[in-house]
Amino acid sequence: MKSNTHNQIVNFLWSIADDVLRGTYTRSKYRDIILPMTVIRRLDALLEPTKQAVLNKKQQLDKAGIQEQAAILCQEAKQAFYNDSAFTLKDLKSRSKSQQLKDDFKTYLAGFSANVQDILDNFKFNEDQIKTLVKAGALSALIDKYVNPKINLSPNPVVDENGKELLAGLDNHSMGTIFEELIRRFSEDNNVGAGEHFTPRDVINLMADIIFLPIADKIESSTYLVYDGACGTGGMLTVADERLKKLAKEQGKQVSTHLYGQETQAETYAIAKSDLLIKGGGEDVDNIKYGSTLSSDAFTAQQFDFMLSNPPYGTSWKKDLENMTDGDKNFTDPRFIVQYDGEAEYKMVTAHDDGQLMFLVNKLAKMKTATKLGSRIAHVHNGSALFKGHAGGGESNIRRWIIENDWLEAIIALPESIFYNTPIATYIWLLTNKKTSKRQGKVQLIDATSWSQPLHKNMGKRNCKFTETHIKNICDLILDPKATEHSKIFANQDFGYSQVTVERPLRLAVNLDADNLNLFEQHCIDTKQQQLYVLITNVTENIGTLELEDYNKFLALVKQQAKELNFKFIKKSETIIRKMLTVTSATAAPVIKKSYQLGKVSPDALAGLFLTEVDGKQLIVEYEADSTLRDSEQIPLTEPGGVAEFVKREVLPYNQDAWVDHKKTKIGYEISFTKHFYKPKPMRTLTEIIADIRVLEQQTDGLLTDIIGEVQ
Repeated sequence: MKSNTHNQIVNFLWSIADDVLRGTYTRSKYRDIILPMTVIRRLDALLEPTKQAVLNKKQQLDKAGIQEQAAILCQEAKQAFYNDSAFTLKDLKSRSKSQQLKDDFKTYLAGFSANVQDILDNFKFNEDQIKTLVKAGALSALIDKYVNPKINLSPNPVVDENGKELLAGLDNHSMGTIFEELIRRFSEDNNVGAGEHFTPRDVINLMADIIFLPIADKIESSTYLVYDGACGTGGMLTVADERLKKLAKEQGKQVSTHLYGQETQAETYAIAKSDLLIKGGGEDVDNIKYGSTLSSDAFTAQQFDFMLSNPPYGTSWKKDLENMTDGDKNFTDPRFIVQYDGEAEYKMVTAHDDGQLMFLVNKLAKMKTATKLGSRIAHVHNGSALFKGHAGGGESNIRRWIIENDWLEAIIALPESIFYNTPIATYIWLLTNKKTSKRQGKVQLIDATSWSQPLHKNMGKRNCKFTETHIKNICDLILDPKATEHSKIFANQDFGYSQVTVERPLRLAVNLDADNLNLFEQHCIDTKQQQLYVLITNVTENIGTLELEDYNKFLALVKQQAKELNFKFIKKSETIIRKMLTVTSATAAPVIKKSYQLGKVSPDALAGLFLTEVDGKQLIVEYEADSTLRDSEQIPLTEPGGVAEFVKREVLPYNQDAWVDHKKTKIGYEISFTKHFYKPKPMRTLTEIIADIRVLEQQTDGLLTDIIGEVQ
């Protein structure tokens, strides 16, 4: 289709709103009428050539008493839909009475097949809308506009009596492009953020290319399934479909594709389904499902060859989370809780304020494993997906699961402000479960942030785009992964780290001054534990400084005295003593949690065990940890000598009594583009700084000289 024809039709459809709806609807509501009416007119035009045949067949089926008529009528209409009412839109044009027009228009809409009814319901194009249009006298004018002979929304050309073409027909692709342009304009005009549902075509083209080009020579004459779990208006699915078929044709192959998608917003779902109908999507129209991918997965048992998405990021999925838990608040969805690395319940559940990585996990759960190509995935994320979350948390667990399974091929950093609704940094993740030998065990990072061309006019937040050259440059790096200024190759483990907890012993000194003992006495009286106070006063009569600086010895004396007095010394008693009669002190002896006989265990066998002397005997002891001195360290998995060597080099020289609590060690993964692609800017020279000061001085007529003196 020529660009001038495209623009003429788009501008005409765009103008209908101002010509017909002004005064009846606010500008923000124009799309509620124009989008469904455009769909209706296109479907109407597609059905015109077979209209009478459908009516004849309908009459035959009714006479025969056949109830299940949908498949037969679709076959008669030669489309994936039909309309069995007695009307076309052109028939309704002649209605002069508004009530008759209203009734006939409702009958006409009711004649559409169930898949079209579903679209209209989700557009909310219902009786209230029709009533409003009729009351304003706008319905007749609206229909007149859509059947205007100067505009052809039919796939068939308009010709004169001599057969000369007056208006070219619109093939499915051209009509789909026009429809997408209307969506984009309405989204931008209403300032609702087109990017919420509409990914720029250049970004989609890149995503399709990096999915298909690396395996183009392996495409067979077969059937392939394509899936988008956050399909928005369906643009990614249709572009992927077109790209796959084109590549297959270039390889001399014939492929059949089936498109699957799910969308949680009603109008956007209706648009996606409409777009497929308009583009001749056939049976795939029924593969577009309404509902939340996270809490109401429509394809639980399905696997797909190719998957791509631009899911919502920075958006809460708390409502989904509530719907995914049972009455006991247990979360058991097998997509997000798996057995891995010895854990029976390895959780990949992110914080409820951002569920973008959950959409990726959903796709990974739908990968094919038994086919030659496996599955290939392209997924858009913002920067937080690279590093958000602590080791052992949902986000980090997802990254770990992906990288340790060797599914991540590459991540591409996109230019800022390339999306319609956000200027922030965005990234495309490329994944597959069938890596080539060249890529196994490796991840490629590509910095494409500087590869873009400015737009002549901003479109929402979007101010730049990829050209074909930019897309080719990125694809070349994907096809031939190598280290360049814009591409770096890393081993999988380069992104992993051990999050270790470093403990220091609790050191307690005994405080037996008069004021403290008075408080202790009063507490014992109040709690009717006077015998405990007597016990402590007996101990304090002969206690020395050494015992005051060593809680272990003090406690031993107390227990010995309790035994002599036949006093039942329980854990609660020790808790009161520790709470009221001790203070932390850096010079006090460490509190011993447990001791072992020498020879029974080696101090090297378990971190946190120390060789010490107690009452003249050498023992191996385990100290209590002081939570106020607790620290943590991120130690790379690639650290030479591992955790032990790191602690020996970086911790023990400064704190000889420190140890690592290995029970608390977590494995985490994060990816930092800034770290690997950061280019420091050189500092300004002193000469440049002085020159700037001189300029400022001149601008202030010597004021700086008066204030700070002459600069030498």
